[in-house]
Amino acid sequence: MPNPAGTTDPREALRAARLYLCTGARRREGDLERFLDAVLGAGVDVVQLREKGLEAAEELQLLEVFADAARRHGRLLAVNDRADVAALARSHVLHLGQRDLTPAAARSLVGADVLIGRSTHSPAQFDAAVADADVDYACVGPTWATPTKPGRAAAGLGLVRHAAASAGGTPWFAIGGIDLGTVEEVVAAGARRVVVVRAITEADDPAAATAALLRALPPAP
Repeated sequence: MPNPAGTTDPREALRAARLYLCTGARRREGDLERFLDAVLGAGVDVVQLREKGLEAAEELQLLEVFADAARRHGRLLAVNDRADVAALARSHVLHLGQRDLTPAAARSLVGADVLIGRSTHSPAQFDAAVADADVDYACVGPTWATPTKPGRAAAGLGLVRHAAASAGGTPWFAIGGIDLGTVEEVVAAGARRVVVVRAITEADDPAAATAALLRALPPAP
């Protein structure tokens, strides 16, 4: 996939990113392409298809829609969990959970140019991600319990504060239960980048919700 518009390197786009959206395929709403254009046009920096249980062929088909929208708006496309799908989709980003492939194993499949992210749920996991040469960014959370991660205990604002104090130059995002009612708390704890799901996907006006979240976040680090 070509680099995002206006950048020479997706890594520069990642460093400038503030708002990362995870969304399903919008089957109930039937508005996937229109939704993606609205939120990417309003300022979402990274968009990830997150929908469990997809067969690889179906995921790749959906990712074509995501890739076209990301290209139109000069934004970053992320694939969740699967290095093989990320390689075939030529995504900018592969995001890995703690139970997925190791970053080194994933790197051997996707190559040097794909950005790799890592979910972290404790200070030790965050520190390991920051120290890993194959990890380009980390996510910390869930800050608050969220139905998108059933059964996972909240990590709390303490982990956000740890990340703010320990990240060095590694980009990181706070995640989990973040919306317009809570974003000021994670910013006060040191976050400059956030991942959201329902704050945008369940909004009556997704573009307006995107713009409001961006107003609540500090300028790009």
